[in-house]
Amino acid sequence: MELLWQLALIIVAAKSVGYLSQRLGQPSVLGEIIVGILIGPAVFGWLTFSHSLETFSELGVIFLMFFAGLETNMKDLRDNQKSAITVAVLGVIAPFIGGYLVGYLMGLSLTHSLFIGIVFSATSVSISVQTFRELNVLKSRESITVLGAAVVDDVLVIVGLAVMLSLTVADDMSLSLVFIKQLVFFIVIILISWKIVPLIARLFSKSNDAFIVFAAILCLSFSYFADAMGLSNIIGAFIAGLALSGIKQKVVVEEKFAPAIFTLFVPVFFVGIGLSVDFTGIGSHLLLLLLLTVVAIITKLVGAAIGARVTGFDTRGSLIIGAAMISRGEVALITASLGLSAGLISQSYFTPIIVAVIITTLVTPPLLKALIKPA
Repeated sequence: MELLWQLALIIVAAKSVGYLSQRLGQPSVLGEIIVGILIGPAVFGWLTFSHSLETFSELGVIFLMFFAGLETNMKDLRDNQKSAITVAVLGVIAPFIGGYLVGYLMGLSLTHSLFIGIVFSATSVSISVQTFRELNVLKSRESITVLGAAVVDDVLVIVGLAVMLSLTVADDMSLSLVFIKQLVFFIVIILISWKIVPLIARLFSKSNDAFIVFAAILCLSFSYFADAMGLSNIIGAFIAGLALSGIKQKVVVEEKFAPAIFTLFVPVFFVGIGLSVDFTGIGSHLLLLLLLTVVAIITKLVGAAIGARVTGFDTRGSLIIGAAMISRGEVALITASLGLSAGLISQSYFTPIIVAVIITTLVTPPLLKALIKPA
């Protein structure tokens, strides 16, 4: 019963402040994250990020990325693959070097410094996807490039994390195993999407309800498989959406399934980001927090923007892509948590890292809003 009133509070607060945020000329997602900070441990302490809320939150981001894939044109994605790869690579290298240098200059150990570089190399485009959606530019070339770059970015960061873990954990996750599992995932998922999904989709095409159920099962199954293979579950969700993006019945999912998802699950995810903020012990590491935040924003923005610029985007388009890649979101939070449990970072440095990650998430929506001309 406690979960029910928590969900009610989150949805009412998120929608109210989200509407206010829009009235102030900002994306609603910004207001939803701020709501989480206010009602969570950081300010009033009315709610904590319980396991049940975390489950709802995870479903929210999974379905958010599923719908991003569903609304993506595969031809556009293929046409922009060179840009996506270049943006991802430069968008990983720049913050990795920047994060390492911050740790080095602050006198942290080599392991701590390298791990900070790994954490801030990550990108979570779920925030950017929702902002693109609200501004009606989800199908733009910039958005397509960001979505493609996010997949490559995730693979690179996981490989980097595996290297770090292999140095501290007794062969629990060898680098070769990581490569093999990722290769198996992409081979299997491409074959299923190409050969099997269209056949099954035709079987369910005569019933709208059955097709919606099939779409939901496909999304959750692909997400689980991605997670089992060591990748982020949102990659599986995004590919599930891509697998259905060329099927005519996808409009049924968009019209009848999406409203419930974006009313119930997605707001819980964004509020959950705010709920994860805790300022305990941050006072003794303000300089580290400041340096991490500034370097994290600038290096990802510049690295990704340069990648976009050298592959044909104009200055404004390059800045949009760079801004969209700034948010570290749940990917960096998960990476930091894994590093903490593996001893790659100490508890005293964990808090400023998490707060810096949240700040990168907060600055992304208004920055995109300022750069994008609504369609």
